[in-house]
Amino acid sequence: MPELPEVEVVRRGLDDHVVGRTITAVEVLDSRSVRRHGPGPSDFVARLVSRRVESAHRRGKYLWLALDDGSSILTHLGMSGQALIADPDAPAPRHLRITLDLDDGRQLRFADQRIFGGMAVSETDPPTEIAHIALDPLDPAFDDAAFVARLRRRQTGVKRALLDQGLVSGVGNIYADEALWRARLHYARNTKGLRIAEATDLIGHVRDVMSQALEQGGTSFDALYVNVNGQSGYFDRSLNAYGQEGRPCDRCGDLIVREPFMNRSSYRCPTCQPRPRNGRW
Repeated sequence: MPELPEVEVVRRGLDDHVVGRTITAVEVLDSRSVRRHGPGPSDFVARLVSRRVESAHRRGKYLWLALDDGSSILTHLGMSGQALIADPDAPAPRHLRITLDLDDGRQLRFADQRIFGGMAVSETDPPTEIAHIALDPLDPAFDDAAFVARLRRRQTGVKRALLDQGLVSGVGNIYADEALWRARLHYARNTKGLRIAEATDLIGHVRDVMSQALEQGGTSFDALYVNVNGQSGYFDRSLNAYGQEGRPCDRCGDLIVREPFMNRSSYRCPTCQPRPRNGRW
C-alpha cells in the first residue's frame, strides 16, 4: 500500500500537472471507484465538468484537489490506486477506472487493480470527511511535544500507536519498521513506558525516514506504486529492516527477523531491538 512519502510524490505531480487546469469531461468506467460518492456516478461527473483545479493537498494518505467552487475531489489510493497523467490517445492502463479530461489536452487517469481506493466529490475544502485524520510528521503544523505527550498516555505497543491515524497520520508498516529500527525499539514496547527522550527520538526518526524516502520517489516493491508519470520510486534499496528477513543488520550484523503482527509482518533486529522485559510491555 502506498504510504505517506508515496502519496506525497503523487500530490507533487498533481500540483505540477493538474493545478490551474479546467476539467472538460469526466468518465466513470467502474462505479465501484466512486462508491464513496453517495449521489452516484452521474452526480460525480456533473459536479466536476467545467470546474477549475485550484490546488493539490494531502493529509496522511489522503489526497484532495481543491476546486474553484469551494468543493474538492477527495482521493485515496488504497492498495493499488494510481493517479496518472497521460495523453488521451495513449494506451489505457489495464485497470483504468476514471478519466478526467483537462483543458490542456491531457487526461488525469485513476487506475486501481484491487479497487480499495477511489474518488469522491466533497462539499468542502479541506474535506470534512477526513477531519478525524491527525496531522502527519511532515506537516509544518505537527507538534512533536503534543504527540509525545499523547503517545505516552497510551498503553499499547508502540508500533500499533504509530499505525493509529487518529494519533499520527501517514505512517504505515514500512516506515514504522524503519523508524523503530533506527530508534532501537521493539514494536511491542509499551508506549506508557517510553521515556520522553525515546518518544521524541522516535518521531524524529519517523520524519527522517519519510523525508529520505520522499527524496528518492518513495518505495516500490512492485509495479502498483508509481508517480503521475508512471515511474517507480527506489527507496526500497535503502531499507534497513522492512523486507530484509535473513539479511545482516546494517548496524550489528545479526540477522533481521520477520514476525507476525496485526495480520501482516514486522521486521526487526533481535540484537538492536530486543523483546521488552517484564513490566516494559
